[in-house]
Amino acid sequence: MSYRIGIVGLGWVAGAHIETFKKVNGGKVTAVCSRRALDPAELERQYGTPLKAYTDFAAMVKDPGIDVIDVCTPHPLHPDQVVAAAKAGKHLIIEKPLGIDWPNVVRMRKAIEKAKVQAMVCFEVRYSRQAMAIRDAIDKDLLGRVHYGEVDYFHGIGPWYGQYAWNIRKEFGGSSLLTAGCHALDLLLHYMKGPVDEVTSYATGSESEYFKPYEYKTTSVTILRFKDGRVGKVASVTDCLQPYYFHQHLVGSHGSVLDDKFTSFRWNGMYKDRWANLGVPVVDSGDVADHPYQPQFQAFVDALKKNEPMPYTDFATAFETHRVVFAADLSAREGRPVKIREMKG
Repeated sequence: MSYRIGIVGLGWVAGAHIETFKKVNGGKVTAVCSRRALDPAELERQYGTPLKAYTDFAAMVKDPGIDVIDVCTPHPLHPDQVVAAAKAGKHLIIEKPLGIDWPNVVRMRKAIEKAKVQAMVCFEVRYSRQAMAIRDAIDKDLLGRVHYGEVDYFHGIGPWYGQYAWNIRKEFGGSSLLTAGCHALDLLLHYMKGPVDEVTSYATGSESEYFKPYEYKTTSVTILRFKDGRVGKVASVTDCLQPYYFHQHLVGSHGSVLDDKFTSFRWNGMYKDRWANLGVPVVDSGDVADHPYQPQFQAFVDALKKNEPMPYTDFATAFETHRVVFAADLSAREGRPVKIREMKG
């Protein structure tokens, strides 16, 4: 079976999704929905594949010829669109973040669970070769017990970057951590493999003229305490003037990982005073064309065929990441530590 996918929101990210699905076995984008009128002939010329065009999302979710709705619209629109698609029995692909506020994210979860559809969230960095190599080292116990981890996101989202025009608005971006740094927090949770007990977060911002239009603070640092006593840190810096940098550092009882380097006292023959190289490409770009969508989308389609949640980026897993993100933003806003149990839902 080949799953037929309808994308709502025809922007930069949607284009990357369309191109990616050309390389996915068992999935094909067959329709798009946009607020502007679309010419199917022009769409086919632009994207190289026939696409049915909608301007009415309600009509698109009722189309029996569509199996999956791929939500690529601005963040505030996600909840209503996800709920409508779930009620129509459509499986879902949802770009991150899920939404701008926690109650609406909870509403999405309830709708998806009630409809018994499968949903994937685009925390695709988990499927990067770098993250897969690091996670494999952890799973094979080469690092021992990882008691400290930090994953940091440095990406200056200024006027030179596509999402700047809408990202500066609080009602669309939300926070530095929510709009972008959530990738880093999600990856840290992926590595640490344990529930978070409490977070403390602080936020600030640059004085640069490039970032003054932002309606929220563009740098945050979040300290996480896990229920078993381990600790972690996530910096989300979207106002830096430097090359993109996705910092990763994990410290365990028998080894460590630093970006694309590692050392392990459980690997005989390794030098103990120098790093070995993982030999994988690092996450080094905010351009969606460079994101590892293909293995993630393939895993989703394969899971649909089995009628089971996909590994790593299923909705339930991403929901818990968002719980921690919103707890961190609450901490920064109220100037206090926040217990994860405070985020009901």
